[in-house]
Amino acid sequence: MNEPFVAHIREVDKYQQAVQTHLTETAAIARELAAKLDLPEVGELLGLMHDFGKYSQAFQEYIKAATGVNPDVDVEDMLPNGSKIDHSTAGAQWVYSRLKKFGAQNGIGELVGQMLGLCIASHHGAGLIDCLNPEGEAVWLKRFSKDDVLTHLTECEQNSDEAVKRQAESLANEDLVKLLLKPLAAILKQPDSNEKIKEFHLGCLTRFLFSCLIDADRINSADFEREEQKDLRCFTQKPNWQEAIDKLETHLGNFEIRYPIDQIRREISDACLKRAADPQGIYTLTVPTGGGKTLASLRYALHHAQKHNLDRIIYIIPYTSIIDQNAEAVRKTLGEDWVLEHHSNLDPEKQNWQDKLLAENWDKPIVFTTMVQFLDAWFGGGTRGARHIHPMTRSVLIFDEIQTLPVKCVHLFCNTLNWLTQFGKSSAILCTATQPLLDKLPKSEFGELKLAENAEIMGKNDQLNKLFDDLSRVEIHYQPKAGGWSLAAAGEFLLTQFQTASSCLFIVNTKQWARDLYQYCQQQNVPPEALFHLSTNQCSAHRKAIFDEIKGRLKNKQPVICISTQLIEAGVDISMACVIRALGGLDSIAQAAGRCNRHGEKDGKGQVYVLNLQEPSLAQVLPDIHQGEIHAERVLREFVGRDILQPAAMQQYFQYYFYNRSGEMNYAVKNSTSGSLLDWLSDNSSNVYALKNNQRTKPFPLLMQSFKSAGQAFQAIDAPTRAVIVPYGEGRELIASLCGEWNPKEMYRTLTKAQRYSVNVFPNVWRKLEREQAIYEVQAGSGIYYLKDGYYTDEYGLSVDETGIMPTYTF
Repeated sequence: MNEPFVAHIREVDKYQQAVQTHLTETAAIARELAAKLDLPEVGELLGLMHDFGKYSQAFQEYIKAATGVNPDVDVEDMLPNGSKIDHSTAGAQWVYSRLKKFGAQNGIGELVGQMLGLCIASHHGAGLIDCLNPEGEAVWLKRFSKDDVLTHLTECEQNSDEAVKRQAESLANEDLVKLLLKPLAAILKQPDSNEKIKEFHLGCLTRFLFSCLIDADRINSADFEREEQKDLRCFTQKPNWQEAIDKLETHLGNFEIRYPIDQIRREISDACLKRAADPQGIYTLTVPTGGGKTLASLRYALHHAQKHNLDRIIYIIPYTSIIDQNAEAVRKTLGEDWVLEHHSNLDPEKQNWQDKLLAENWDKPIVFTTMVQFLDAWFGGGTRGARHIHPMTRSVLIFDEIQTLPVKCVHLFCNTLNWLTQFGKSSAILCTATQPLLDKLPKSEFGELKLAENAEIMGKNDQLNKLFDDLSRVEIHYQPKAGGWSLAAAGEFLLTQFQTASSCLFIVNTKQWARDLYQYCQQQNVPPEALFHLSTNQCSAHRKAIFDEIKGRLKNKQPVICISTQLIEAGVDISMACVIRALGGLDSIAQAAGRCNRHGEKDGKGQVYVLNLQEPSLAQVLPDIHQGEIHAERVLREFVGRDILQPAAMQQYFQYYFYNRSGEMNYAVKNSTSGSLLDWLSDNSSNVYALKNNQRTKPFPLLMQSFKSAGQAFQAIDAPTRAVIVPYGEGRELIASLCGEWNPKEMYRTLTKAQRYSVNVFPNVWRKLEREQAIYEVQAGSGIYYLKDGYYTDEYGLSVDETGIMPTYTF
């Protein structure tokens, strides 16, 4: 009997996984995942053929040499100059050649074959490959036409197990093409979308299928390497939403009505419950800060998920905020098993055996993540983020503080969310006190949100105005000074307010201002026990400890001065007698106001002051804040004597800030004459290609997207960060554990905990820490780093040296 062909060789004991086993097991998982959109056979075929190229003798010789099973063969001699054995193109060629013959007259078979072939060809690369490169070359066709000598397709067909061939032949038929015909036709027949948007949506469907394949492959490979971790998987389990509903309703029923605002919060929650039975779609929840959006939106989501038999609830929080408090509120109500936080980039991109376990695949019913993670999953390069696309289908997506969406990503975001809700069986809620009106964009031909009928959960404009009136708890005073407020003047103003208001919060735009103002207060002999500093240089566990101490002092009516960057504005349940805000966007000012007299506990209204500080020019380093300052000041002057927290003022602000920047919303590609990412990910209109989609003769177009090039160009934020675990509190023990002996189950749990003890670091700071030899990998090649003792202080968090504090003008 011939030896089976090998897919993987386990590192610890050199046990061999047969290609047949890997293909059939991956196919079963991919079938389960693709069934979310009624495409089980499509997922099964992808899983079955993704590693078909491993049936080549060249790959067999390579894997045995690379893993030491055949030590007499030198891998470098076998693969000179960094070359590789191509084991992914063979399956792509097989699927494409089989499927393109179906529906040749209308092009449906070739489109289906191209989509599935792209997924297979891309599964070990840097994400989906380009169909066209930025120069307009049809690189996908070159890949699919690659010589048999290099892809070994003929050899693999001869060597492959009969069971695999039979299963593949039974799947790659006209029925499978017809199965995909329904979602493809639905996309291409959208009556209110142009060709660009339709073809963008074809790309979304392709990304979904790619996500199913990538996750299935990584799960099977990781679980073969570490069999004991299989019990951590729960991706096939359906949540018992009624159990969560019962817990939440009990929790809400125990709420005590102490202030009038508590009654209003209950009415908001009841409105969410009432609307939860609505049809699926995109809805808005416009509630002033302090209105209890987190639990109200959770109530909506749980009942909505149960009503429509959905799989998951995903909270997407802006990357400028912290998410641990909202997650903790839900965790306390429903329990640890319900909630997953995924807000750190601790897990590296490289897919080695350690990383596969550590890469999150969002396998809990309620996930808290960030807008950066959401955008990276859809538009970033690599395969790590792609695993999170299929969990976004059949889900309730709750976008908190949606007005913080990066302007350059607006059309990409709107078109993606429309696909998720129109074709991905998901629903979405846009939560904020300051709706940016993404359904009324000035250049709607590039894609704007398609809201559900009667989309606003809190009712019509007059009802919203009344709600904002009822929840009005502060007065806002804009006090500009010619040339701006100096540090000394701003500090003196803070201490003056502190004499009459025992608790004061001063929110600034940069870490340097926060540090300098904190040090000014120290020099003025503010009692150290009353003085607090907050910034994202501190890990979330550190910030939580500071918040807890502040809340304890406020509860005991002890004096507090807190100086913070704007991280405190979103999702932080804290109430101060007085708030001072550096001039910024009107939405940020509104969020700051939500930290003043938050529960209406003060007789009369709380006082909020807006000061124009003497900051360095933010136009280059923080352009969004700079634009926000300009347009907020305009609205503050136009609405003198009127409540600038009302929806009318906010709409005017977004008219100036958001809509006047409509030319930036397509994500222009830097240093390129090829247009925008929206163009690259849709019809590629600026590229040279024989079959322009606006000139095509067949109803089903071939994909033209530059997926890989777009992924390389995309950055959700201009200076992407990397995470480092810091030696704060339990972080020290977690670092020691991660540096110790590898244990899969313990490592998984440890890394989950470590996210709360990590700080995201900008590239320039990371480079300096490397030069200082202040960061180390927990294990060689893991891509997971920790910070050396002495580079983290109780006052300021992460520092660039053992004594100094990091001077930076970033958040």
